[in-house]
Amino acid sequence: MPSVYIETYGCQMNVSDSELMYGKLRSEGYETVDAPQGADVVLVNTCAIRENAEQRVIGRLGELRRDLKPGAVLGVTGCMAQRLGPRLLETDTRVQLVVGPDAYRMLPALIEGARQGERFSATDFDLEEHYEDFTARRFEGVKAWIPVQRGCDYRCTYCIVPTTRGPERSRRLADVVRETREVVAQGITEVVLLGQTVNSYHDGTHDFSDLLRAVGAVEGLRRLRYTSPHPNDFSDRVIAAMAETPTVCEHVHLPMQSGSTSMLKRMLRRYTREEYLDCVSRLRAAIPGLGLTTDIIVGFPGETDEEFEETLSLCREVRFDDAFTFKFSAREGTPATRMPAEWTVPPEVVDARYDALFATLRGISRERNMARLGERLEVLVEKEARKGEGLYQARSRDFKTVLVPGTPESVGTYLHVELTGTTGATFTGTPVAERHALPMAG
Repeated sequence: MPSVYIETYGCQMNVSDSELMYGKLRSEGYETVDAPQGADVVLVNTCAIRENAEQRVIGRLGELRRDLKPGAVLGVTGCMAQRLGPRLLETDTRVQLVVGPDAYRMLPALIEGARQGERFSATDFDLEEHYEDFTARRFEGVKAWIPVQRGCDYRCTYCIVPTTRGPERSRRLADVVRETREVVAQGITEVVLLGQTVNSYHDGTHDFSDLLRAVGAVEGLRRLRYTSPHPNDFSDRVIAAMAETPTVCEHVHLPMQSGSTSMLKRMLRRYTREEYLDCVSRLRAAIPGLGLTTDIIVGFPGETDEEFEETLSLCREVRFDDAFTFKFSAREGTPATRMPAEWTVPPEVVDARYDALFATLRGISRERNMARLGERLEVLVEKEARKGEGLYQARSRDFKTVLVPGTPESVGTYLHVELTGTTGATFTGTPVAERHALPMAG
């Protein structure tokens, strides 16, 4: 059988798309392999959200060219492929395929043509495509990423996603429930629902609250998560569904981006500082013990010292459990690139603000984590830890990372642990109850 290797960059949606591509190609007789050396087909599934993500891919393509065996097909898929299209074929003569997120159904035919020496770019949007007949090849047996929505209609001024993923469209609720039942039957007990603004889901009949209740009721499911929501779409119905569905985990990743109303307006986020705080208040009132994480951009065009200080003050007020922080990256085709040149924040100022924000967030996270030492909670063991012999990474329902002693057989088990230490970002935990083993996918 011909072999295929896919290297994935970017968000969980890209991970899910790689699983779909692997599944489709396996159904067409391809063998999946874990390294590019010797593979007949090498696909790089890409991200375009920031400039450094694209530069990393370009560098990686150069490395892969040296490793390819004679006659192997090299292709670029995903958001960077969608954004650059045929330009990738023009700038890199070794790349034979450029395939956007709505064209994965064509992969077997495109690869066959490339093996005959042809070169293709397939980047048309298909607003009906949800790959319902694909069987994903899951990367792990602990959790399943399940897309429920593709594309985005919000059009924030810094964001390339509407260009690379197209307009928002949602899968039918029944199809999402069916896929959930399938993965639970394979032994997977945690599901993560994916969408660019996942809580704006609507299939024409059902909204996100209906989806949470229906998926959460699937027999055998123990944990239900979702990412990433938009603050504007947390209706009372959605918050009630979270609070009343036992399988929904007590964690929300709530992108903030800035704590300044004037900055949020330039970003076209469609909410104010006060409305964001109100959303946080309603979520915390309904869901005791809620873990709250966020995204924040530093150095967006026109950001003043006062606006940045408003971001710091909002972080101190909300006291996030953790945050992903980013330096603004201008993306071709977004409205932010057309803002006045004099609004550009000098790189040294961006660096200083980034460091200040990081220090503020880490200080808050450490304070919150130190206060939880001695607490006992349930964790799901996910994988071997990157550091520490005999340690495994586990996750609590409120999305805390806990390192626990274990063995390869521990992966996929639930433990009750006591939190015994913290680095400020993660915990160490000591098991205090017997493992409850779960059947693994396979």
